[in-house]
Amino acid sequence: MTCFILGVSGGSGSGKTTFARMLLENLGPSLATLIAQDNYYIDQSARFDEDGGSVNFDHPEALDFKLLGEHLQELKKGQAVEVPLYDFKTHSRLKETIHFKPTPLIIIDGILLLSQLNIRDCLDCSIFVDTPEQTRYDRRLKRDVEERGRTPEGVRNQFLKQVKPMHDLFVEPSKTHASFVIDTQSEFDRLLGEFTERFQS
Repeated sequence: MTCFILGVSGGSGSGKTTFARMLLENLGPSLATLIAQDNYYIDQSARFDEDGGSVNFDHPEALDFKLLGEHLQELKKGQAVEVPLYDFKTHSRLKETIHFKPTPLIIIDGILLLSQLNIRDCLDCSIFVDTPEQTRYDRRLKRDVEERGRTPEGVRNQFLKQVKPMHDLFVEPSKTHASFVIDTQSEFDRLLGEFTERFQS
């Protein structure tokens, strides 16, 4: 099977995962599958102390991009891979994995994808969702409190100390590598429709 790998990037809370999931829903599991960059976090259970503490989850060194690159290369060859699982409540990599089989379209989403040469080399196309900082912060606050059991104070502290500086240093500059940059709802809808039509035909 020949796989087309689409990278969807942008800042935390930009809407990149929403785009990826909507495209996945439009196409269905026989045509498309989704890998999250977040699955490839290195186990931080021994180091994590608090939100915004010693572990900087928004720095490239927090992620196993070497393994992710190897997995993307294997998928391109038509080989299944074992995608790791990361538990954000215990900050540990679980023993269980996801047996991931290639499909015609593989979507991968994550904030730092386009900052990594070995990942960019595996992508057939890439999208960067460019969203204002306040919107991204509001969405991240809601997600981390409701889904990951964090406190508003911890989320704000982490955003100011880590998320924003890493976004400015790594994420924002990486959009120059994107095939498409989405900065309006109309662009979001247009590209979603175009990619859906492309892989349904």
